[in-house]
Amino acid sequence: MTSIITGDIINSKSSEPKKWLDALKEVLNQYGRQPKQWDVFRGDSFQLETAPEDALKAAVLIKSSIKQFKNIDVRIAIGIGEKTYTSDKITESNGTAFINSGECFDDLKKTTLAIKSPFEQFDLQTNIMFELALLTINSWTTTSAKLIKTALENPELTQVELANHFETTQSNISKGLKRGGFDEISKLLNYYNAQVKTL
Repeated sequence: MTSIITGDIINSKSSEPKKWLDALKEVLNQYGRQPKQWDVFRGDSFQLETAPEDALKAAVLIKSSIKQFKNIDVRIAIGIGEKTYTSDKITESNGTAFINSGECFDDLKKTTLAIKSPFEQFDLQTNIMFELALLTINSWTTTSAKLIKTALENPELTQVELANHFETTQSNISKGLKRGGFDEISKLLNYYNAQVKTL
């Protein structure tokens, strides 16, 4: 099994593409090479292939990267399934993971993060958790987004080290992580990871 993330930038025209595009590519590059594992197309849409257990973390990192910029957000659909055809370009590869990702993306109406797999019960439970997590993620400020992204990418850093990095105090970091729901999001990532391994 593999997972395919399909996404697009909301309000992409209201922000300088160079800024968010570099931030997006920086995250995508952590998961593989362009254009085989990921690619950006139609200007503000993208696709990424990851291991299913890494998909949610990739999605949260993409969210935190894009939300560093004012007035823009990102819609993300995670599709889990098989990959039956591999091309040199991810956008030309195929399989149920791609189909699930595309269908899930087309169904994103009121939410900006959802998952579709061959397992209905898993999808139902996971999507409820995603919607609850979005209550916090959607209210991230640009500062929160930067802090959450740095903390997720560098789990070994203490709050004091994060404070040095952001040139602020440890208590500000503590409050910022709390406001951004860092502990809860970390728990969700761990839970998701464990659940995916049982599929």
